[in-house]
Amino acid sequence: MEDNYLEKKYNTLIIVVSIIIPIVVAILFGVKLKDFGYDVAPLSFLPPIYATTNGFTAVLLISGVVAIKNGKRKLHERMMTSAVALSIAFLVMYVAYHMTADSTKFGGVGAIRYVYFFILVTHIVLSIVIIPMVLITYVRALGKNFDKHKKIARITFPIWLYVAVTGVVVYLMISPYYV
Repeated sequence: MEDNYLEKKYNTLIIVVSIIIPIVVAILFGVKLKDFGYDVAPLSFLPPIYATTNGFTAVLLISGVVAIKNGKRKLHERMMTSAVALSIAFLVMYVAYHMTADSTKFGGVGAIRYVYFFILVTHIVLSIVIIPMVLITYVRALGKNFDKHKKIARITFPIWLYVAVTGVVVYLMISPYYV
């Protein structure tokens, strides 16, 4: 009974958050603090930090799956909660960087350019898709609806892992072009 109540209670919030986050990020991506009179130096130290955050998220995701497969539910819970926290930290740093710095253009030529943009586009699209999936998966675990949690987690995990890993790959591919 409690599991269905919790899901119903959070469904609207999940929908709202899943819509608002990409819209706000898209808007803030185009907002530069200097345009509002704030003399803020570009936070150019952030990209390697938020790329590392993505890397740690990937490690936590894999560790969390290993933990649950070994019957360590509490460790799994801590790993997944930490992965959510790191994803939120990534998002804050990513937006802060882009509000203080111009976007870096990828300078690669030839086939690598197509590889980069394929990875970038799939990373961006799936980073939007994963928001409600993570939230639903998390709420099902909170509500102790483990059958439904496990069912969606099998889909959420590989997509979230792809987003985390490709975040690192995108950074590594574009990092030579940072000014």
